[in-house]
Amino acid sequence: MQIASELTRIAGMECCRRFLVSGVVQGVGFRYYTKKQALSLTLVGWVRNRPDGTVEIEARGRRDQLDQMYSWLQHGPAAARVTGVEVMDIEMDKVPEEFSIR
Repeated sequence: MQIASELTRIAGMECCRRFLVSGVVQGVGFRYYTKKQALSLTLVGWVRNRPDGTVEIEARGRRDQLDQMYSWLQHGPAAARVTGVEVMDIEMDKVPEEFSIR
């Protein structure tokens, strides 16, 4: 039982992650749907298209929420064709108040 309570405590801790999504992820509403998903998970941060054709996301929230975002990003919206999602824990200099599209 102690292990379960420790896992719950760790899952509740907030952290920040950067996701880099590759594939057919631009021109298919990926940023809009990513924002919608982030808001449903009560994450803060941002999403933007990168010149190399990938989509970059920085998000802050509970670890379990970020894990759910990672799972969603692996397929994205219906029109997207995700081929990879890189993820890394980061430090955010300034924590945003909402989730935005850049």
